[in-house]
Amino acid sequence: MDYPKTAAAVLKGVGGEDNVSSLVHCATRLRFVIKDDAKVDKAAVKATAGVIATAEAGGQYQVVIGNEVPEVFEEIAKISKLGGAASNEKSASDGPKGNLLNRFIAMISAIFTPLLWALAGTGLLKAFLAAAATFGWIDTATTTYAILNALSDSFINFLPLAIAITAAKYFNASQFTSLAIAGALVYPSIVALNGVPDITFFGIPVTMVSYVSSVIPIIVVVWLQSHGERFLYAALPSAIRRFVTPMIMVLVLVPLVFLVIGPLSNVISTGLAGGIGWVFSVVPWLGGAIMGGLWQVFVIFGLHWGIVPLMTAELQSTGLVYILAPLFAAVLAQAAAVAGVWVRTKNKDLKSLAAPATLSGFLAGVTEPAIYGVNLPLKRPFVYGIVGGVLGGALISAGGVAANAFVLPSGLGLPALFSEGNIVMLFLGLAVAIVVPFLLTVIVGFTDPVEEAAAVASNTDLQVLSPLDGTAVALTEVPDAVFAGGALGAGVAIIPRVGALYAPFDAVVAAAFPTGHAIGLQHADGAELLIHVGIDTVKLGGKHFTLKVEKGQRVAAGDLLLEFDIPAITAAGYDVTTPVIITNPKKYPTIDSPTVGPVAHGDALFLAIAEEELALA
Repeated sequence: MDYPKTAAAVLKGVGGEDNVSSLVHCATRLRFVIKDDAKVDKAAVKATAGVIATAEAGGQYQVVIGNEVPEVFEEIAKISKLGGAASNEKSASDGPKGNLLNRFIAMISAIFTPLLWALAGTGLLKAFLAAAATFGWIDTATTTYAILNALSDSFINFLPLAIAITAAKYFNASQFTSLAIAGALVYPSIVALNGVPDITFFGIPVTMVSYVSSVIPIIVVVWLQSHGERFLYAALPSAIRRFVTPMIMVLVLVPLVFLVIGPLSNVISTGLAGGIGWVFSVVPWLGGAIMGGLWQVFVIFGLHWGIVPLMTAELQSTGLVYILAPLFAAVLAQAAAVAGVWVRTKNKDLKSLAAPATLSGFLAGVTEPAIYGVNLPLKRPFVYGIVGGVLGGALISAGGVAANAFVLPSGLGLPALFSEGNIVMLFLGLAVAIVVPFLLTVIVGFTDPVEEAAAVASNTDLQVLSPLDGTAVALTEVPDAVFAGGALGAGVAIIPRVGALYAPFDAVVAAAFPTGHAIGLQHADGAELLIHVGIDTVKLGGKHFTLKVEKGQRVAAGDLLLEFDIPAITAAGYDVTTPVIITNPKKYPTIDSPTVGPVAHGDALFLAIAEEELALA
């Protein structure tokens, strides 16, 4: 992937820096909070090399990149004031203003995303250490074990400190004051008071609970801190407010946690953990089937972040996470389904995409490339993966299997499941989760893109006709760096003299946006063409454009697709130069015989050269 080109194209597609309230990233996605959705050129974003898919969930416009999302994120930071390592936590004031569920998920995502890899990495180390102790490979009485245990347990033990930092960034509170509050919660002498009777604070009875590994108390108290700091900074004289404000915050909020927030959150956490435990003890197979079947659906809609607090609450309360065990079945089932596609498909592009997606899913538990790139577009493999997740999750949970650490569900994270439950049921569930979707995909199959277009020669050269009357110019002359640099693909630009756009070949309309400024077409042999009328014209919001077709409609060469008012568009200050580009360069990496000069619609514009023809040459 060319990270700078991908970053520039994505930023341009979302309407530029000025159209973005905030940008964060998670394990595989860029997550934009957009100001004006009408300014987002979704066709251009989807057509960008390196973009697997896009989604809209949790009040965010999400661009799925895959494992290389941090590199693209950093490149965006270089060309804008968005992103950067220091700003991968979103302020609450920039968050989505939608319903409570969207806002809650956005908050949890912003607070936990920066901690995810450290939490998963140390959790994986703890899982390996626990497995070594279970199988007698290490003596738990040795100092070696003590040191390794500290390495693996420290981050989750002092989790309130880490959450204090990210929550302070989200709520716009002072990070170091938040750390002072969190530090008091896990201070050794305070931890030692847990379970001690008759504790009082100025005569007020205190019910001391454990704040080690806790989540809810520090998030609530930092939110209160953010409001208290704003009030005190406005009320106190400037000469004293910088040191008096932290003093008051610590003096007020820490006792408030001990007296009210902590005991209340402990009741909530214990109740949640108890409820989860009840489901997994009374009807464990049902809990496992639900989580194994729905987890990847939650991931698609970004709802999985809402389950993270349940996992941490269960881990803090019981030392085990039953809800996490069946997720291994869900993840490995989708990896197995994409492996089946890898084996069965005769389409070279699909096979090359399925191979790394298989490895990423099995080893790292990152399934977005598999889901968005292969299984979901093909439909059946995704369903087969859900079936495998349901069956495997039910068997795993029926065996009473639980994780002893917070890890990412993946092949590498399996040792976290070895110390609790029936290990035979665990491996039986995993085997079913893997074998069932793999065999369904290979034997029952799916509609292979090669089979769908069997009557048409694959990867044949394609003659693209001019969709406009005007003057054809080289793409490098387009006054836009993304198009001129070829970030979205190769092609030709046309300066139109008539505001009518016609189909350049027989195709299906793959994208027809309400703004009318861009149309995406797909030829029967797989060629994808983007016609983008003007530069930055998405900002017109559909003014001066009249669509004549809709998405999914079949059109023949010469059919009218769109009408637009050239004088009105230019009077509004926009350039009408129209790029006509092939957006799947793997199939059509170059163009030949590009026309330059006067051209009428229906004239030959350029020849898209297929990959096979280049190989023969």
